Amino acid sequence: MSRKTVFSLPTLLLSLFACFAAACPASAQQASGSPVVVGAESNSPEFLAAVDEVIKDMSEITGWQLKSPLKKSIRSRAEIRAYVLQQMNEEKDAKERYASARTAEAFGLLPKGFDLDSFLVDLLTEQIAGLYDPKAHEFYIADWIPPDEQRMVMSHELTHALQDQYFHIEAWVHAARPNDDAELARESVLEGSAMAGMLEYELRDKGLKLRELPEFDPSILVGDLAETPMLKKAPPFIKDSLLFPYFAGLTFSLSILRTGGWKDFDSVFAHPPASTQQIMHPALYRAGKVPAPLKVDLPDAVPGTGWNRLEEDCMGEFGWKEILKQFLGDDRAKQSASGWDGDDYATFERSDSKQLMVFARIRFDTDDRAADFFRAYADALAKRYSSLEDSVKAEHFLGFDSPDGVVTLRCFQKECITAQGAEPAIVSKWTQKLGWPAVYTPARTAAWFSEAPLVSPQVHKREAATLLLSRCNCNS
Repeated sequence: MSRKTVFSLPTLLLSLFACFAAACPASAQQASGSPVVVGAESNSPEFLAAVDEVIKDMSEITGWQLKSPLKKSIRSRAEIRAYVLQQMNEEKDAKERYASARTAEAFGLLPKGFDLDSFLVDLLTEQIAGLYDPKAHEFYIADWIPPDEQRMVMSHELTHALQDQYFHIEAWVHAARPNDDAELARESVLEGSAMAGMLEYELRDKGLKLRELPEFDPSILVGDLAETPMLKKAPPFIKDSLLFPYFAGLTFSLSILRTGGWKDFDSVFAHPPASTQQIMHPALYRAGKVPAPLKVDLPDAVPGTGWNRLEEDCMGEFGWKEILKQFLGDDRAKQSASGWDGDDYATFERSDSKQLMVFARIRFDTDDRAADFFRAYADALAKRYSSLEDSVKAEHFLGFDSPDGVVTLRCFQKECITAQGAEPAIVSKWTQKLGWPAVYTPARTAAWFSEAPLVSPQVHKREAATLLLSRCNCNS
């Protein structure tokens, strides 16, 4: 679902992060407030001197030295908006962005018909206080940032500039493709370490080092961030996807700093985290836990003629947590997604009607974790579709008709599969391809192999539900 390329295109610096717990005074102002005239051209001696001073400070903090000259400029809101548009088109074309938006819609992460492109342009234009462009090797700062906050913005973005001269950060992030979850993990290393650098910069005058402070929850740094106009309007998934690289990335980066200091990031860039799970649980990164590859593995004839594949990718632990969180809240979502051990999904769209068909396969580290996910996702589906009165339930199986087509959820041992918009005959072929046993075998099971529609319009929903179960090879 391309969270990195769709939801966090340019580097996002949220200037509210200046206040670090009780150590820093509450002096930061929102970037979305009234523009402040900086009163300096991009080549003004004051601006250039400030950049040079901060980059020298960040070199001392991180150990990364500036190897080649850096372009520096001050940009207007209109210029930053143009940059956002340019980056959006360069990262993903319109077709790819459409596919990502439709997948998010299918999983209940975005409202149907949500104009994602326009919203993101407005949101990012509001939020960007400064950025580093790795293509042009240029540092920008927004011209509405108050002078007393400029150096804080610089400390974050110039950390990226130094990283780029050592690790070529754009190519490094893109090397994770086509796995969007792995790409988001790499983005989290970049943003989390730049957050750490910014906080180190803010703490220097107080004689403190970040690695020496007690454990803390990075969410305390949010402040009034959620009250900025566009973020107040953002669907939760967009907000979470934008903030994940900064806060989860900061937690991950703190774990690196506490064990070995800034020099240990050289090893992280050489051996990057493979998933958002490793960002969310740094101990798993240190342990080298990488799930074996997993594919949806649909039969060749599925979904059939008239369907176009929009995308196939990996949700990761972060993605499945977000899906559950929309309906169950953060705590239960974290718990039920934490056993993630690999996944793959595929989204298809019918050429004529634009109807969606979505398949997902998720593996967990134990049978019990898979069973817990089944219960959680079944509850999420019940809340999403308000009522499942006509559903068919068996042990680790749920099937029902919905406005989005037939929805099926089944778990077997450590794996779960779910399908939306796929008739039972299609799901049956899929489970056979996966080698899952047909535990439930009523007399009418043979009807499962028919390519006929689930039920004619004249059949009552309860009869349709009964027919659904009679066709399924689910656990009983």
